Amino acid sequence: MNYISTRGHNCAVTSARAIIKGLAEDGGLFVPENIPIIDEKFLTSLLDLSYQERAKKILSLYLTDFTAEEINPCVDNAYTTEKFDTDKIVPTVEVEKNNYLLELWHGPTSAFKDMALQLLPQFISTSLKKLGDKDELVILVATSGDTGKAALDGFKNVDQTKILVFYPQEGVSKIQRLQMLTQQGDNVSVFAVKGNFDDAQSGVKQIFSDSKYNEYLNEKGFKLSSANSINWGRLLPQIVYYFSAYADLVNDKKITMGDKVNFTVPTGNFGDILAGFYAKCMGLPVNRLICASNSNNVLTDFLKTGTYDRNREFFKTISPSMDILISSNLERLLYHITNDATKIKSYMEKLQSTGCYQVDEVTLKAIQETFSAGYLDDNATKKCIHDIYQQDNYVADTHTAVAWQVAQDYQKSTQDKTPMVVLSTASPYKFSDSVLSALGEDISDKDEFALLDKLSTLNKDKIPQGLAQLQSLPILHNNLCAKEDMIKAVNTFLNI
Repeated sequence: MNYISTRGHNCAVTSARAIIKGLAEDGGLFVPENIPIIDEKFLTSLLDLSYQERAKKILSLYLTDFTAEEINPCVDNAYTTEKFDTDKIVPTVEVEKNNYLLELWHGPTSAFKDMALQLLPQFISTSLKKLGDKDELVILVATSGDTGKAALDGFKNVDQTKILVFYPQEGVSKIQRLQMLTQQGDNVSVFAVKGNFDDAQSGVKQIFSDSKYNEYLNEKGFKLSSANSINWGRLLPQIVYYFSAYADLVNDKKITMGDKVNFTVPTGNFGDILAGFYAKCMGLPVNRLICASNSNNVLTDFLKTGTYDRNREFFKTISPSMDILISSNLERLLYHITNDATKIKSYMEKLQSTGCYQVDEVTLKAIQETFSAGYLDDNATKKCIHDIYQQDNYVADTHTAVAWQVAQDYQKSTQDKTPMVVLSTASPYKFSDSVLSALGEDISDKDEFALLDKLSTLNKDKIPQGLAQLQSLPILHNNLCAKEDMIKAVNTFLNI
C-alpha cells in the first residue's frame, strides 16, 4: 500500500517513507491510497488476543512494506507492562449501564498520546534502517500539552534522532509543563513559545514548508520529521484501540458481534476521532462518532454548519489539550469524503489566507452521516466532573468530562440507545487543581504535588509513578522564544 498527499502532489510513497517524511512535499498530509476492509471473521479473530496481538494484526494491514519480523518488535517494545500500569494496556470500563470509558492513559506519561508515541519512535527507527537513510532525523513537535511529554519520552535517546518540542508559554497545566521541563535524554530539547498552541503549530508547519531552510538542514546532515498527528505513523496506532474496545465489549457480553457502537471523543486536532473514522471505514460496526469540544468549539461549528472559521476568540480552558482553533487532521477527513485533492488544496489555501472556508452541501451531508458534535464550557465541565463522582464514584479529568457530558447530551437529544464508548484521554492527576476544584475541594495555598496527594484520597487509582516522581526531578529546559524565532530555536538546538 502506498501513501499519497491530500493536496494532490504526485508523490506516492511507501509507509516507511511517509512515516519518516511526516508531511508531504506540497504541505499536504499523507493518506493511504486505499483503506483496507475487514470482515466479521477478522473481528472475531481479535477476541482472544492481547492488545499487542490485536495491534500487530491491524497495523499489518497498513504497513504492507513492513514484514512481521519488523512490526512485531515495534509493538512489543512499545506496549510493555513496565511502561503501562495494566496488562490490558487500554481497559474498557463500564461506568453506567450502556455507557463506557475507554481508558487511554495508563502509559508512562498518563495521556492517550502514549498509545501512539511509544510506537512511533519504533516505526521511525525501523523505517530508517529499511530505507538505508544515514541523515539524523530531527523531530519537531508543537504541543497543547500531552503530545510534548509523550513524544519526548518516546524518542529520548533513540538512535539517529533528535527531538525539539514547542509548547505555548501559558497554555499547558503545571504538571504538563513540569513533565516537559524535567525531561532527560541526550537528544531532547524544549522551548516555550510566546503565544498559543496555534502559533506553535503554525510555526512548525512553516518550518516544514520552508524549502530553502530544509535544503540548508540537508546540507548539514539533518532531515525534519514530525511526531504530531500530521504524521501517519502517529495516527495509525490510534486506530487499534477502537477495535480493541469493541472486542472487549463482545468478550464481556455487553454487545453481540455485529452490534453497532457509538464513540464520543474529546478532540482538538481531530486526530483521535479521525482514527475512529478509519476504523469505521474498515468495517468496524461504528454507528456514530461524536466530536466533543470545549469553548474553542471550531469543530462543533464546522460539523454542524460546514463553515470552518478560526477567526474567533481563543479561550484558555481547563481542558488545554483541546485549546486549538486549527484542526490539522480535518484535512484528511475532507480528502476521504470528497476524494478531490484540488478542492482540499483550495480549502487549505483559504484557511491560510482568510482563516475560513466553507464546504459544499453534499460534502457536509456526507460528513454528518457519521459525525455529530457538541461542546462544553468550563463551568459545565466542572459540573460534569462533580456529577460523575457523585453518581458513579469515578474521577474524570477535564477532557474526559467534556466528552462524557457531550455524549450524555447527544443521547438525550437523539434518544439513541446504541452503546456509548467515551474515550478517556488523560489521568485526572494531570489536572489535579481543576478536578479538585470541581469536586468542591479547597485548593488554595497548595502546590501541584500537594494537590496530587489530595486527589489520591478521593481517587481509586493511585498517583501514576511518572507524576509522583516529578517533585524530585531537576529542571533541565528553560528556553523561551517568540513565534517568529522558532527557526532560530531549531538552529540553537542543532548547534548550526
